[in-house]
Amino acid sequence: MASFYVENFGCRTAQADGAAIEQQFRELGLDRSKSPHQAAIVVLNTCTVTASADQDARSVVRRVRRENPDCQIVVTGCYAQRAPEEIAALPGVSLVVGNSHKHRLAKIALGGRVPRALSDPPLVTISPLHYSNSRLFVSDIFAHTEFLAAPVFDAANERTRPNLKVQDGCDNRCSFCVIPYVRGRSRSLHMDAVLREVNVLVSSGYREVVISGINLGRWGRDLISDTTGAVLRFEHLVRAILNKTSLEKLRISSVEPMDWSDELISMMAASPRIAKHAHVPMQSGSDRVLRLMHRKYRPWHYRGKIQKIYAAMPTAAIGADVMTGFPGETDADFEETRQMINDLPLTYLHVFTYSPRPGTPAAAIRDQVPVHVARERNKILRDLGEKKKQAFMRSLLGKQLAAITLNSHDGDEADFTEALTDNFLKLRLYGKHDSNRWIRVCVEQVQGGSLVGVAD
Repeated sequence: MASFYVENFGCRTAQADGAAIEQQFRELGLDRSKSPHQAAIVVLNTCTVTASADQDARSVVRRVRRENPDCQIVVTGCYAQRAPEEIAALPGVSLVVGNSHKHRLAKIALGGRVPRALSDPPLVTISPLHYSNSRLFVSDIFAHTEFLAAPVFDAANERTRPNLKVQDGCDNRCSFCVIPYVRGRSRSLHMDAVLREVNVLVSSGYREVVISGINLGRWGRDLISDTTGAVLRFEHLVRAILNKTSLEKLRISSVEPMDWSDELISMMAASPRIAKHAHVPMQSGSDRVLRLMHRKYRPWHYRGKIQKIYAAMPTAAIGADVMTGFPGETDADFEETRQMINDLPLTYLHVFTYSPRPGTPAAAIRDQVPVHVARERNKILRDLGEKKKQAFMRSLLGKQLAAITLNSHDGDEADFTEALTDNFLKLRLYGKHDSNRWIRVCVEQVQGGSLVGVAD
């Protein structure tokens, strides 16, 4: 039987899609190859959030074709949904499967080789077969209702912190973002399915699960409660995981500012079973720029949410996504962003330089910021973010934290175990410890980007 290999690009949601694609191939009896060089079918699950993400995908297509010329290259994901013809024109690409058809990718790739009992009605390609012998399977993403997900296990820490996608798509229309056009409408994994997946992971021995989505805080808005008949909200899911599973630690990934309700903040602060980690996308601290971005909050809204989170959980990790170089961003706008970051109790930043995406309103704005200016601003914010992270780590010296053990190593001076704290900091723990254990740690030092501590 042929072997397959899936290479993922981009966000946690894409990683979850990749895990589900692997599951599709396994259910059809295929084995996963250890590398793309040895696989008969190579699936590239792409990202398109920036121009560099597109370039990365094209580079990998060329590399796979060069190193494994006999394999079938299948390109899927967000780039495939956005620009299928562009990808199909690349030499070596056999199939382009958009997000609209990703739930059937393995059967599409195998074609007539799928056992009859497992086959679906035939698909119809949307394009003539003249793109380097490629076939395209892409349709209207807004008509797409399938939910594709499987737990993702980090290759380095696959025995400790699986990521579970519970939401996909987005109903927002930020002017810079192409994601709604390649992911479709917001849709949620049903609560019963989430609880079933979490319970399976718990019974398999996992002690922390990360829940994620494209717009996670919108989970449930497309679902109705079986008991009350009311629309579900993200808080209902979090409470159900606490009440109906024995999961030791739930970690919540990125949630938009206005979805950080008082109830969610209180629940996180009160429960030792929820990691003290809040990631709250900011994008800009300028009211004018936020309006141009079509973001649904103003700087004072954002500031208020961060202050509430900090007041409830003073030692929590509080992170933000920030964009520099958005079209029309002036020096004064950037200074408002820098000042707000400096003033708020943020503990880390993810800083991005604006990248124009075809078809988005922002790409049509004439007042584009010069690339060198956007990159200079990026560096200023990255340096500020590192300064705040170091200050946060130093504030924890002498304190006790909960941490989950990851991997053990033999060091030059002493053995140590990699760990991740409840509040999302890397930690080097003296001595060798079994992985996948929550332990109490006393923080003794800060070394570079990590804490150093001993088991209490």
